[in-house]
Amino acid sequence: MTDLGGPGHHRAKGPGDGPEAVASQIADAVESLTALWSVAAQEASLRLSPHQLRALRTVQAAPGLNLTALADGLDIGLPTASRLCDRLAAAGLLERAPHPGARREVQLWLTTHGQHVLGDVADRRAQALATALAAMQPAERAALSRGLRGFLAAQDATPDAAGTAQDTTPGAGEPGP
Repeated sequence: MTDLGGPGHHRAKGPGDGPEAVASQIADAVESLTALWSVAAQEASLRLSPHQLRALRTVQAAPGLNLTALADGLDIGLPTASRLCDRLAAAGLLERAPHPGARREVQLWLTTHGQHVLGDVADRRAQALATALAAMQPAERAALSRGLRGFLAAQDATPDAAGTAQDTTPGAGEPGP
């Protein structure tokens, strides 16, 4: 673990506050946040895999999208996306409906139950995060908030490998929860 300044953290991976040292600290914090995120999701009323949650969140963000768009959004093959949708539909979380303008195309929609499950997961994650943030000093929370805003602004302005600005809209290119 990187030295985050707390008890039990002894090994620093880089000198000072340089980009490499801070990147290492952030990597450790992301691992911790990922674990918190995962545990909170598993405590929800219905346990879903991160892959299933990503699929539901993708449909929630783009109601009525087709199977091909879902597969592309999740970066999985069409047969895998189809089986994933079969399981989510069998659980009552997702429904398929014929596209009104293209009879060979199927649209994907969240069911009311699917919306409730995603809301439950989001609420549990927010509560787990709020609990962790409540343990911080107010000045630490304010510094974290400023730092995150600065990070997002810098990422907006930084070109990706293709030379285009990063898309930081919620859910864009998002790895699983």
